[in-house]
Amino acid sequence: MAQDSSDKFDVVVYGGTPAGIAAAVAAARMGRRVALIDTHAHFGGMAASGLGKSDVEKKQYIGGLFAEYVRRVRKHYVARHGEDSEAVKACKDGYYYEPSVAEAVFESMIAEAPGITPMKKHRLLKVVVEGGRVRAATLLDMASGNEKHLEAAIFIDGTYEGDLFAAAGTSFRLGREGRDEFDESLAGYIYYDYENGVILPGTTGQADKGLPAYTYRLFLSSNPQNSVPLAAPPNGYDRAVYTPYFEDLEAGRLAGPKVVHEGRGYFPQHFNTLVRALSVTTMPNGKADVNINPRPLAFPFPEENKDYIEGDWDTRMRIEQRHRDLALGLLWFLHNDDEVPEAHRKMAREYQLPKDEFTDNGNFPWQLYVREGRRLQGRYTITQHDVSVEKDGSSPEFRHDDVMAMGEFPIDSFPVHKRQPGDTIVLEGYLGMLGHLTRPYKIPYRALLPKEVDGLIVAGAISATHVAYSSVRMEPTWMALGHAAGIAAHLAILRKCPADEVPIQALRDLLRAQGQVVDPPK
Repeated sequence: MAQDSSDKFDVVVYGGTPAGIAAAVAAARMGRRVALIDTHAHFGGMAASGLGKSDVEKKQYIGGLFAEYVRRVRKHYVARHGEDSEAVKACKDGYYYEPSVAEAVFESMIAEAPGITPMKKHRLLKVVVEGGRVRAATLLDMASGNEKHLEAAIFIDGTYEGDLFAAAGTSFRLGREGRDEFDESLAGYIYYDYENGVILPGTTGQADKGLPAYTYRLFLSSNPQNSVPLAAPPNGYDRAVYTPYFEDLEAGRLAGPKVVHEGRGYFPQHFNTLVRALSVTTMPNGKADVNINPRPLAFPFPEENKDYIEGDWDTRMRIEQRHRDLALGLLWFLHNDDEVPEAHRKMAREYQLPKDEFTDNGNFPWQLYVREGRRLQGRYTITQHDVSVEKDGSSPEFRHDDVMAMGEFPIDSFPVHKRQPGDTIVLEGYLGMLGHLTRPYKIPYRALLPKEVDGLIVAGAISATHVAYSSVRMEPTWMALGHAAGIAAHLAILRKCPADEVPIQALRDLLRAQGQVVDPPK
């Protein structure tokens, strides 16, 4: 029979993502007793589930625990393969890594931090709010079926979905704002020519409830000795889902980009072949980080995430299975379809599921790439104006007294809708790698704080518009936010004050002392 239990912590972190891990480690290193919780059997979120290429282009803006993490990754490869090995070169100073290496490094950081209680395969059931303050949370132990009641002084939401703050009753955004709400040129329903930087006809700028497409981030092996070839197509396989890629090939939409930027998943051998349906980046030990290229109009994933965020657990599992089947179906199609040119099939078959990764999940990633879910409506909302240059090319400085992290990655949002009648250039909603518009920006602490309740800090799905969040939503930035959330939680407990009364100078001083970038580098 299932039995309930209860426990008290200083800090409860829900979400074992890089943001959640950074929050837990930061708080624990300051002497706090922390519970770190995730629904999966693994910690590490996307970084340990296929996203092996760190999404950071201006490395000087992201320090702190993320910088420590990449140092540890490099140290891991040096210890295992030697300083002059190909693996060390391929890890690019620790910014590129295999999922199993990412997980091992995260686990070591958790284990070395005193006072962290790891709780995997636990799912949030409800949050208790009393007197305007988050007091407790009830969790389901998915292994035993028992319920656990956790009390804490501070709760931190480290999820991609924003599940904790939603359960606490805070206000949030879901979907895209209209252009008029914050005067953002890229907001709302939009067709954007990513090659020429032009907003296309068909754009309305109207608000839209759709979310950027989710996928799985594949991580594949090119070593035949470390590969698990697909033996059969996934259940429900329908080649008609993928045959529109032939039209993309014929129309030249599988060509290379006008400008090739290193590290953005461009593999010239794949240009003008069906393998360009994938974005391949070489990783250590004969493996590859393989994104699904969102530029072809045949890209099948938009709208498949409908109902995921607000759905119940069974709905989420059904949608995750659908995404898994679509991804495996694409691989099967590229590897085996008789209509795919043999030369293309041969190139595609160089990439197989890795025998030594995701060994308890059929060698397939376990974390769905939830690029955007709910976004907090906090005490400051980061907008396009914060993160990009203005229409006239100017970059007005936003002055904040409470900056605790920096962001820098180009605005990058996957398509929202499937191909519509008349679409010939790009899928609706795609804002691909807008490096020419995005500038480094300051992230104020207020963007982590809900308006309605105390005792809660958000380290992942912070307060930002869809456009701005399309830059914020990167794992290195999230680790910086988690680092700040963990230190803020410690200070709130130390000073016996609400989270929104944490002494900002003390927060910034502590973060700066720990290597976090809290001011633009000189």
